[in-house]
Amino acid sequence: MRNLDPQSLTQHVDRLYRAAWALCGSREDAEDLVQETFARVLSRPRVLSGDDELHYLMRALRNTFFTARRTAGRRPVTVATLEDVAAEDPRPMGRPERALEVQELYATIAELPEDFRLALVAVDVLGLSYREAAHALRVREATITTRLFRARKQLSARLAPEPPAPPASDGVQREGNSLRAVFSDGRER
Repeated sequence: MRNLDPQSLTQHVDRLYRAAWALCGSREDAEDLVQETFARVLSRPRVLSGDDELHYLMRALRNTFFTARRTAGRRPVTVATLEDVAAEDPRPMGRPERALEVQELYATIAELPEDFRLALVAVDVLGLSYREAAHALRVREATITTRLFRARKQLSARLAPEPPAPPASDGVQREGNSLRAVFSDGRER
């Protein structure tokens, strides 16, 4: 048993942000979710039962996300008018095609069923091992394996472009984009 060191939280910001983006589906909501998670965690001293802070923070992020969803579900829904909607940021990005792919990927992950989304975020976005993800989500490792398989299958089906009609005599089999290639950030998983 040890206390959570507030100074060490900064090393987990990027991983939690990616997980939050996958849960929420938008960058702005992900930033708010990570900020709210840190505010809750830092509001009082926390005691960790193990050595891994990331498990604790992921669980806190997940709980904060569900709390926000439950709270939002109890509030009346308002419809924004065209005047209320702000224009998108006009600044060009360094690699716009990559930004569009990532944005589409995170939006598609956010549409997955909750159990599949959480497993996919834990392993493919945060980079946890199957065992670590199972521990963080409080399920068996075999459950993580099954949920990942199904989540990746649904994700690739939703992201795959409509295949063109194959020529009659071609016989060449074409492969779509690899899911791993979209998730890779320079590291091999």
